[in-house]
Amino acid sequence: QVQLVESGGGLVQAGGSLRLSCAASGSIFRVDAMGWYRQAPGNQRELVARITSDSITRYADSVKGRFTISRDTAKNTVNLEMNSLKPEDTSVYYCKAERLNGNTRLIYWGQGTQVTVSS
Repeated sequence: QVQLVESGGGLVQAGGSLRLSCAASGSIFRVDAMGWYRQAPGNQRELVARITSDSITRYADSVKGRFTISRDTAKNTVNLEMNSLKPEDTSVYYCKAERLNGNTRLIYWGQGTQVTVSS
């Protein structure tokens, strides 16, 4: 099992910044990719940013140039720096970890942290 604990959400005005952090613990050996997803009420959960163990990153088009994902393998954390926030970024943000288990990929989710951007 992998436990994920997110922190750093909150309320910010449009144009502001927030930094989300996710700390992983438990069976973190062979955790491959980690990432951030978000889900607004009535919407499906969507990818925000993802980073692999080789530091290959992927971003949603809507956040490119504004958000930066980083990973500290030694501390087992993944961070999301969010700048130039917009009201449409308002959502619950979830941390996700993918752990390799033989030929399968196990998925773990954090409990989510609310980000609210006021106009």
